[in-house]
Amino acid sequence: MERNYLVFTAWLSLALVPMTATGASGSDMVIVPTGSQPSIVGPASNFTGAARIDPVLLQPRAPSRLSAGYVTFEPGARSAWHTHPLGQLLVIVGGTGWVQQEGHPRQTVHAGDVIWTPPGVKHWHGATATTAMTQLAAQETVDGRNVTWMEKVSDADYTR
Repeated sequence: MERNYLVFTAWLSLALVPMTATGASGSDMVIVPTGSQPSIVGPASNFTGAARIDPVLLQPRAPSRLSAGYVTFEPGARSAWHTHPLGQLLVIVGGTGWVQQEGHPRQTVHAGDVIWTPPGVKHWHGATATTAMTQLAAQETVDGRNVTWMEKVSDADYTR
């Protein structure tokens, strides 16, 4: 399992490196060095608690529609309810967290778990009440949007 996870994450990291039409040949690879893009504080309108976003791809590079980033949730932090127009792939890369699809029970996720949320499915994700969690989130953009934010997850729903 550990080896398969490492192979998958290595493949995913390569798949997420942006390719763009630059340079003399029009097809040069672009390398985004770690730490070259500043971390972003998760906005209070979309997150409860302390969340930090470290972008892998801030904006899709045509013809790709893929955007991705690492999100680290401190204990008790979580996203608001939201949907993605073409779905979302989460890879839990550290810690333990919770995910929930509307109308379903909350589920615990651990480092190495992979979660696929289909297009338009209302959900949230974040850390548990006592442990931090880091995820790699990848989603595609349609008409300039990769997420539709909704209401915040109540404390009652979060702890249920």
